[in-house]
Amino acid sequence: MTMTEQATGAHHPQPRPRSGGPQPSATPEHVTGAQSLIRSLEEVGADTVFGIPGGAILPAYDPMMDSTRVRHVLVRHEQGAGHAATGYAQATGKVGVCMATSGPGATNLVTPIADAHMDSVPMVAITGQVSSKAIGTDAFQEADICGITMPITKHNFLVTDADDIPRTIAEAFHIASTGRPGPVLVDISKDALQARTTFSWPPQTDLPGYRPVTKPHAKQIREAAKLITQAKRPVLYVGGGVLKAGATAELKVLAELTGAPVTTTLMALGAFPDTHPLHVGMPGMHGAVTAVTALQKADLIVALGARFDDRVTGKLDSFAPYAKIVHADIDPAEIGKNRAADVPIVGDAREVVADLVQAVQAEHTAGHKGDYAAWWKDLNRWRETYPLGYEQPENGTLAPQQVIQRIGQLAPEGTIFAAGVGQHQMWAAHYIDYERPATWLNSGGAGTMGYAVPAAMGAKAGMPGSTVWAIDGDGCFQMTNQELVTCALNNIPIKVAIINNGALGMVRQWQTLFYNQRYSNTVLHSGPEATGREPSAGTRIPDFVKLSEAMGCVALRCERPEDLDKVIAEANAITDRPVVVDFIVHEDAMVWPMVAAGTSNDEIMAARDVRPDFGDSEED
Repeated sequence: MTMTEQATGAHHPQPRPRSGGPQPSATPEHVTGAQSLIRSLEEVGADTVFGIPGGAILPAYDPMMDSTRVRHVLVRHEQGAGHAATGYAQATGKVGVCMATSGPGATNLVTPIADAHMDSVPMVAITGQVSSKAIGTDAFQEADICGITMPITKHNFLVTDADDIPRTIAEAFHIASTGRPGPVLVDISKDALQARTTFSWPPQTDLPGYRPVTKPHAKQIREAAKLITQAKRPVLYVGGGVLKAGATAELKVLAELTGAPVTTTLMALGAFPDTHPLHVGMPGMHGAVTAVTALQKADLIVALGARFDDRVTGKLDSFAPYAKIVHADIDPAEIGKNRAADVPIVGDAREVVADLVQAVQAEHTAGHKGDYAAWWKDLNRWRETYPLGYEQPENGTLAPQQVIQRIGQLAPEGTIFAAGVGQHQMWAAHYIDYERPATWLNSGGAGTMGYAVPAAMGAKAGMPGSTVWAIDGDGCFQMTNQELVTCALNNIPIKVAIINNGALGMVRQWQTLFYNQRYSNTVLHSGPEATGREPSAGTRIPDFVKLSEAMGCVALRCERPEDLDKVIAEANAITDRPVVVDFIVHEDAMVWPMVAAGTSNDEIMAARDVRPDFGDSEED
């Protein structure tokens, strides 16, 4: 069992029937294993499944055709199914579900499963397997998907007995959605799906040793509160665990109660309003100067649902040298993994933050209140001196930062944004304001190119009343754009912005900075016989407008700054079909600030050849 939660004894949860659904059945029904699987999915509340049928999983698709409660979305590639399940889960807070057949169908799910594992996304992947007697014989389309995914799942199951299907599905959904969320794989042999069995609900589940700790230790909470009121330079370092726990309201109360600055990681954008005066930005390799420096100069870091990822810490032994650490996480394996904690707290972020609020209030009542005036003087000076910004290209082309910023400003309230991976991801993190939880979806830990389009599809399927924009690069878009066909055929009208610089932008940036501008294999719009002349938008291969139209989308192109607002408004006005906008942007734009890989956060560059001068501060 690959579970990271603290094992403190046997636990026998009883899954509750879905609200409004049928009551537990007293009389068992005689069904096939496949029918039992679909009935189980109905009972755990799975309303959407993204998948592709194939030989081993085919028995499950017959009863799914008769279900009025489970919608199946036929994707064009299993990777799309997995990322769609992730986007659905991130946008709705529910468990995402994907389905694939054995062998290559299952292995095509490996990347989205790894992605969900890195970002703690609740997902259940259901795969068909060859008949139980053929397992281990290298049968046609056989792959040991349980063995393959063991390191990247929270847990996985191989089911060869039809009687075990309801219990396994109940346990899978419970494991995926409780404690630290994550992906669970259920691999079911074909003969188990075809066999006759009985179905009754709820099943008796059996998860000995799985009991995630949610309530934090009161003594540790009191110690943390004391450190907060005693500190001179505290920072609330907020990670994605706060979003997973639904702790955003409690976080706002804690921040305003303490008056401490808040920094939200790439996975936590929207957990605290970007425009709130206490918010100092996103930390990390491409974080805001103020956020990065606040962590470096802090004398106390209160980490809430964050894991001291290398992209945040930079060179680990130089990270936050003056700071004591309060580290709260539901996964005890994360505490002390990268940075030793002075006050370790194991618990659910919502309960941790709520208890911290009470403990800090008690400190205030006792006359102990932090004085952060000098700290905020420093923070505000850095914020004013090194704000986020960009330059307009001198040749009159579109600045990619401006494109993304205007999409954010012109989007309807509550719009959900899904980003691919690379420069456009960082610009979307910087130049769109995230005021609400579950409005920013991205691949943080795995950094999976091709995530945006299928994740946006999943988010829109789960939140049909919300506008969903995918902010994608031309490199990412070419990996999974076939899912636009899925969107067009299934009435999932997402909007896609292709930030088209004709290159693998982030790799090109590194080649510019660290490889003497030797652009080896990063140009996307022309082949090795290119003359070096920049092709016009319509002659680039592929022509994204024609490609998108062929997949049933409305397709637009924007090349001039003066057309930007009009094109975005036109895209926002179309709500009955997917829309793709090909934004032709300046190819040499770079993401700043930047901390080069393997270096200290103290060496952050606000722009090329611009290293901030932070002047004197109290710890110097």
